[in-house]
Amino acid sequence: MADGYLTTHILDTANGCPAAGVDIVLYRLDGETRTELARATTNGDGRTDAPLIARGALQCGSYELEFAIGAYFAGKGIALTQPFLEVVPIRFGIDDAAAHYHVPLLASPFGYSTYRGS
Repeated sequence: MADGYLTTHILDTANGCPAAGVDIVLYRLDGETRTELARATTNGDGRTDAPLIARGALQCGSYELEFAIGAYFAGKGIALTQPFLEVVPIRFGIDDAAAHYHVPLLASPFGYSTYRGS
């Protein structure tokens, strides 16, 4: 049985710290159809308290994470009439259901990057 799982974390690169209190939604994609799988909010370490997909439940396919980064930076006092980044979507694929997939987000109010972490 495959025991892969999915995790994430967010780093606030503008302030040099983990991004606590960011709402995250995970979707499974089938063409343009999105099915919500999980919701979580980051803790003080910028991580979710549990994997977004638990060990043994990971399936190959396409996914999307949505990070509500605009609300996070507004809460940090970044007062913009219209935030440049409101929600950061990251679409990614899983091709090994036995692996650990880690999708980190490094964000500022005006840019972000991601990679496949470990």
